[in-house]
Amino acid sequence: MNPAETAPPSERTRIRRVTENARYERATLHAIIDAAYLCHIAFADAKGTHCIPMACWREGEHLYIHGSNGGRLVRQLLGDTQACITITHLDGLVLARSAFNHSMNYRSCMIYGRFEALTDDAEKRASLARFMDKIAIGRQAEIRPGNDKEFTATTVLRIPLDEAACKVRQGPPIDDAEDMGVQAWVGVLPFTQQRLEPIAAPDCSAPAPGYVRDWLAAA
Repeated sequence: MNPAETAPPSERTRIRRVTENARYERATLHAIIDAAYLCHIAFADAKGTHCIPMACWREGEHLYIHGSNGGRLVRQLLGDTQACITITHLDGLVLARSAFNHSMNYRSCMIYGRFEALTDDAEKRASLARFMDKIAIGRQAEIRPGNDKEFTATTVLRIPLDEAACKVRQGPPIDDAEDMGVQAWVGVLPFTQQRLEPIAAPDCSAPAPGYVRDWLAAA
């Protein structure tokens, strides 16, 4: 592993609590982002501090979002505002012999920096098409693409992954030696997202494409 990937990229990304769970390598960061459909974006303005959930996707070394040109979030992020983006996947509840040794298995990341807008129209359209294919490979080719009015009203923003850190916990509970005699069940209650049977809209007459038929099998 590249030594640069084992160290925090900045002081504010240095993980100080439970440092054994820190991860700074790119592969872990990419995997956490790619497994997510939503991120939470925190920022501050004159009215206070806010944390807003947004759809997201990754292209190379950037995380992308999109929003309405007139929306507060877009206006703030394009005003040289510092942002912090978080993504968390919960993998299990960790039950220990002591209340204070209970934990969770999870994968999470935090990304710091400033967003920039895509100004090239062709690049913006291509990025939104890639976002549609993140939702379902092949979806973009089947639907009506955005029209000029819709694209004009939409801003695509991206933030570099240069300043990011991950934290990951896996495995069983860690008990203190003095608690080993406590007769309580200990272990992990696994937690995962579950794909369910697709539900066609009442007015849908089109046959289900492959990505819909394979939705459950792809879990």
